[in-house]
Amino acid sequence: MKLYYLPGACSLADHIVLEWIGQPYETYRVAREELGSPEYLRINPSGAVPALQEDDGWVLTENAAILNYLADKFPEAKLGGDGSLRGRAEANRWLAYINSDLHPLYKPVFRPDRFIEDEAAQETLRRNAVLRLRGYYERLDAQLVGKDWLAGSRSFVDPYLFVVNRWAIAKGVDLDGLDQLTRFQQRMLEDVGVKAAMQQESL
Repeated sequence: MKLYYLPGACSLADHIVLEWIGQPYETYRVAREELGSPEYLRINPSGAVPALQEDDGWVLTENAAILNYLADKFPEAKLGGDGSLRGRAEANRWLAYINSDLHPLYKPVFRPDRFIEDEAAQETLRRNAVLRLRGYYERLDAQLVGKDWLAGSRSFVDPYLFVVNRWAIAKGVDLDGLDQLTRFQQRMLEDVGVKAAMQQESL
């Protein structure tokens, strides 16, 4: 298996999951200017990361698909929930929440110029997105009350939460008082697999 990634991007979630699984894999660090190249577009026509390439050449894209695939390919890692139908549904509920609701709100935070030309309006757009993000993190913080892991047991959604928490800290999202998220993030930073993935990505 080969993971195509950008350092610190959402592909870091897949990178951590691969470390947690503990099976051999390769990585390819995609330079930002490579994303639109003909070579990389043959791997991922969306020009984005992550992409996971199997040894026979088959390529899977989209974070939610890759995380579920890895959980199913390596069930012994127990990253798809607690083993029950509802446990898997809970893991996917929170994966969907982060992937479909929270993550897209970062697009105007990272690149407001893609949405509007006026520079003053770009800053307003970015600031409003940052303010709106607070509500999403409040819900995540509430979900973590009494839990070490977002879905109740360790799953593929936890590395994704770790990644978007890193973005929040970097981009000035107000996380003040969200003590459960702080506790979660600190524990993840101390995790051996998380450390290994971050070291490989020079983070």
